[in-house]
Amino acid sequence: MRGVTGRLMLLDTASLYFRAYFGVPESVKAPDGTPVNAVRGLLEFIDRLVKDHRPTELVACMDADWRPQWRVDLIPSYKAHRVAEERATGPDEEEVPDTLSPQVPIIEDVLDALGIARVGVAGYEADDVIGTFTARAGTPVDIVTGDRDLYQLVDDGRGVRVLYPLKGVGTLQLTDEAWLREKYGVDGRGYVDLALLRGDPSDGLPGVPGIGEKTAAKLLDAFGDLAGIMAAVDDPKAKLTPSQRKRLDESRSYVAVAPKVVRVADDVPLPDVDPALPHAPRDPEAVRELAARWGLGGSMQRLLTTLAA
Repeated sequence: MRGVTGRLMLLDTASLYFRAYFGVPESVKAPDGTPVNAVRGLLEFIDRLVKDHRPTELVACMDADWRPQWRVDLIPSYKAHRVAEERATGPDEEEVPDTLSPQVPIIEDVLDALGIARVGVAGYEADDVIGTFTARAGTPVDIVTGDRDLYQLVDDGRGVRVLYPLKGVGTLQLTDEAWLREKYGVDGRGYVDLALLRGDPSDGLPGVPGIGEKTAAKLLDAFGDLAGIMAAVDDPKAKLTPSQRKRLDESRSYVAVAPKVVRVADDVPLPDVDPALPHAPRDPEAVRELAARWGLGGSMQRLLTTLAA
């Protein structure tokens, strides 16, 4: 049973190591010349997050499947532009910088040696793992991600907020419902409808043609939610412009399936893990070996000191 005074921090790990990779020079290398900029950068990120926000529990959520087939079946264009190689079995290979891919197993080894819970579930994205941990949490939750899709989980009543990195993780946008309403005119729950109407080229989501972010927010304000908007399409008295009515009517097939694609799952079969923030490494010898082999000295030591405190 979690203590009510605790706080769970969920890391969208791939989002953070991508940012670390592009934020730390590639000249940061291991003794054998292997780039470790993403590894070092992620360790620095976690150190700063723990120092600044003092979570009692921490889970590094992973993409076991970055493009789940069940989402592709509904919207074939979903993340299609990011596919580097299609595979007959298992997830397609994502287009990732050549010098980042080899760093991911190192990141996984380091997290495991430290004793930081690391969770990925076959057939699901990290977002879905985060959504399920959030749904089950008995404490406030901080979600650290550079992916705005997770704004949908913001819930002031449950103490769920998103920490969105603006520059490294030293400057974070603390996203709560007040911020969402000011920025987008919706709360966390309404963000799904806004996102699917607007579309998202980075995820291959087409959206409804001609319905941008501002128009989507106005429609949601006028009609409440997606169901209300689509009901208005069938109501000749509803205040929609002719072009809005036409475009929404022509997008019915997309609107019917998009909510399942855009909404993060909250029913992922999570493994049984201990999310407690470790104060000492699970495997001190492995930590020493990894730090020496990959030249992680300063970054690793700072994080160990922070965890011990």
